[in-house]
Amino acid sequence: MYGKAFAPEYQGTLTTLSVNSSLTDVLAAGTERLRAAERAGTPGEAARSGLAVAEAHRRLGRVEEADRAWKASYRAAREAGDLAVMAWALWSGGTLARQRGAFPLARRLLRLAADLGERGGDVVVRGYSLAGLAETGRIQGDYEAVGRLHEQLLAEARRRGEARHTVWALEGIAQMHRNTSAYDTAYALFEEAAGIAARADDRRGHAWALRGLADVVSVRDGDTERALALLSEAETTCRAMKLSGALAYNHKMRGNVLYRAGRYAEARALYEQALAEFRAMREPRGEALARLGLAKSLARLGHDRAQIAAELADLARTVERIGLRHAREMVARAQEELEADADTTTAVGTPAGANAAPVTHTGPATEVAR
Repeated sequence: MYGKAFAPEYQGTLTTLSVNSSLTDVLAAGTERLRAAERAGTPGEAARSGLAVAEAHRRLGRVEEADRAWKASYRAAREAGDLAVMAWALWSGGTLARQRGAFPLARRLLRLAADLGERGGDVVVRGYSLAGLAETGRIQGDYEAVGRLHEQLLAEARRRGEARHTVWALEGIAQMHRNTSAYDTAYALFEEAAGIAARADDRRGHAWALRGLADVVSVRDGDTERALALLSEAETTCRAMKLSGALAYNHKMRGNVLYRAGRYAEARALYEQALAEFRAMREPRGEALARLGLAKSLARLGHDRAQIAAELADLARTVERIGLRHAREMVARAQEELEADADTTTAVGTPAGANAAPVTHTGPATEVAR
């Protein structure tokens, strides 16, 4: 039913690149072809090569380089009069904006990309751009608004037999079910996504599906060791392909699994690692989630409650400013838990935060993929 996964963002002379090519290899090949196209004065090829460069930089967490590259690709495509490649460049820019937490800009660029893709007759970039809009809404927690769009895009991808996009849609729908505690449905969808990705040789999609399965196995079944094994399998792929963002989310999820198992010191170390990784790539959503996990771990380890409360209050303001509805609900629950624990501790006669070390989180929140 599904063919082998392919990467439509690798265009022109770079179509030979695999969806599983390491990002450093994509960047090297794309840069070489871009320079050659610029020397030859062929803006169309420069635009297509520049798109691969932009995407490699983005996925490696190199924000400034990615920003320059997608804009240069768009300008070259406009010079060549190629609407489809202009759309792909806007898709790349919109995806980068979402990664950085600039959601209004992401929506604007992705809508433009979908429109240009339709005008340019490229059904794939139109679909990717609509998918980007759906993912933006999902990340912000607006499930009702984007749920139908996810289902529509899944149906279109299944009809075309496009494995990579089918896997993406299944994972997005699964994540919404997981976040609303429909664990059995989420597990089934993640499992289907993992199977399709494996058969289509979509290693990136497979790694994300394994991460989703690990989350459900941990929260639903309490099976810590199986969850950690799934994450280790996914991490192997992330490292091989140099998937910086996916690796950071993998480490954050490992922290979640360890936290649920009551292994708070280990969880703290993983959250600190993920936090540093998200900051390095300027990924505010991931940073916020890692900060939340770190604060909760420190609370369980007996650190000063006043400082943890201050950290959670700052984090609440941060996710509110970014526009992360689901994350804001998670922070609110953590604040309620902290207050309940403080009331319980005080009731038995032990001052909250006594003999506790300070919170180790330092510095303000910075700006953000999957």
